[in-house]
Order: sequence, then structure tokens, then C-alpha cells
Amino acid sequence: MRVWRDLTDVPAELGRTVVTIGNFDGMHLGHQHVVQRAREVGAEVGVADVVAVTFDPHPIAVLRPEHAPPTLTTIDERLRLLGEAGVDDVLVIPFSRQVAAWTPEEFIDWILVDTLHAKAVVVGANFRFGNRAAGDCNLLREAGKDNDFVLEEVSLDGGPQVWSSTYVRTCLAAGDVAGAAEALGRPFTARGVVVEGDKRGRELGFPTANVPVGPGAAAPADGVYAGRLTVLDGPDAGTVHPAAISVGTNPTFDGERERRVESYVLDRTDLELYGRQVEVAFLERLRGMVRFDSVDALLEAMADDVTRARTILGA
Repeated sequence: MRVWRDLTDVPAELGRTVVTIGNFDGMHLGHQHVVQRAREVGAEVGVADVVAVTFDPHPIAVLRPEHAPPTLTTIDERLRLLGEAGVDDVLVIPFSRQVAAWTPEEFIDWILVDTLHAKAVVVGANFRFGNRAAGDCNLLREAGKDNDFVLEEVSLDGGPQVWSSTYVRTCLAAGDVAGAAEALGRPFTARGVVVEGDKRGRELGFPTANVPVGPGAAAPADGVYAGRLTVLDGPDAGTVHPAAISVGTNPTFDGERERRVESYVLDRTDLELYGRQVEVAFLERLRGMVRFDSVDALLEAMADDVTRARTILGA
């Protein structure tokens, strides 16, 4: 898959394309269905190249940063998921206030016609674009008549709640990782490099792989979850381990403020994961975060968490 991070990166000899447009944060099932339909439309109009247009950073992070939603995926994760969904190329438009000022007509001319030579445009039925979101599917359809492209609107799907990035964030904020997984078509995951923590887990007999929750990144509500940890680099890259996962700041011990994802790989105390890239998948919520009055009470709860996680994961 080719990735273009500026309009000037797009080859001048690029042929006709099928274009789909969106933020694609999380690449939930709705996004995946739009890409699938884009491939089908490409076959119908005789064009093999499906191009996704996305924006980085999220437009709201530029226009109203105080209201920017937590991101479900980094731009690199979005690119990977777009490729897995069937996109051939991605144009990442660096979003700025200047880009936000483009009129819908300018977006059509500069991006769809002059740069990507669109033969078809495939978007969700609620798609809006251009300055003050003035452009919609009706405008795209009319513009296509003059610029030799067709528009395909994909109905919003999911139900009774329509699948959307906002819905996934709402599920995560409530700790409903099962609901998030249903909308995503896969478990929600957190990726990162394992950092050294205070090593309390190791002292208590439950060593954990700690990944900080990055600024602006979405994560499940504070609590304990059953899931899996996948090692992404090193000699054992690709190995998957059942895990009990804690999200939060460890309220039983004072002084910690940074939210972390702490994964205890079930029945393993020999793993050395510091500095390694890992992916943590959340499968089921076990309980909310609790401040315990004693270490003994915490240990009892942790042992119960591990037992329940083992049953859920079949470990």
C-alpha cells in the first residue's frame, strides 16, 4: 500500500481511482463496509485503485482543541487497518486551519479531480466536508456530473446504535469493551513500549508489563479486564499471552498520577518485556478500580481477578 503524506507526493501519472474519504479513527465496521463497497464500485466502473483520503491530526484537534476527542488509533495504526480493509493507497492530508478554510468546491477540484482523478467517490451517507462542513452528498453528486465521477452513498449501519467512532469512545468510557469490540469488529487494543514501573506487581507476585496511556489516546475506563498481550518485536514477536489487565493509577498506593495499562501475563513471572513493543487486547471487564485498605485485601482481589480471567480466556 502506498502512503502519500502531501498532495505533491501523489504521482502525476496516477490513473483513475475510486476515492473514499474520512477520519477513519478506529476503523470500525462502518468504515470497513465503506471500503468494501468502494472495492465493489471499483469493479463496477472498471477501476482497480481504491484511495482513502484521511486527515492528521483530527480536525477538531486543530479547530477546537479543548473539545478534541480521545483518539482510538494513531495515524500509523489507521494506515495499517486501512490496508487490511482493502485500500490500495492512502492520502494523508496534514490538517490545518488553511485546509479547514477550503470550500467544498475547492476540495473537489484540488483533491478529487486534479490530484486523484476520481472515477467514483464512496462515502457514508452523513459525510460532510469543506469549510464549515458546507459540502454534502448532494453537492458531490452534482459535481460528479461535471467532472466525470459517480457518487456512492453507503447507508449508516449497526444497530440499534449506529456504529461510529463516537459510539466506540462512549463504550470505552463506560468500560464496555465488549460493546466496543462489537462495533469495531475486533477487540479494542492499546499499543506501546513497555516501560519500567515501580515494580510493586513483581514484589506482590504479579509482575506486569506497563504501557502508559498516551496524551489524547482513548483507553477503557479504569478497572480490571481479561484480555491478551501480543509481543510485537524481538525474537518472540507474534507470541500471544492470556493476561489480566489493569487500567488506571493504582489508587491503593498514593502518589501515582499517570494512567497506565498494566498487563499480568497469567502464570508467567519470567518474561522480560522492558523496551519491547506490545499490543494489549481487551476482551471482558472484570471489575472497576477500587482503593483497598490493605495490601492483603489487594492481593486477595488480584488472585480473584486472575482466576476469573483464566476462566474467561480458557487459559
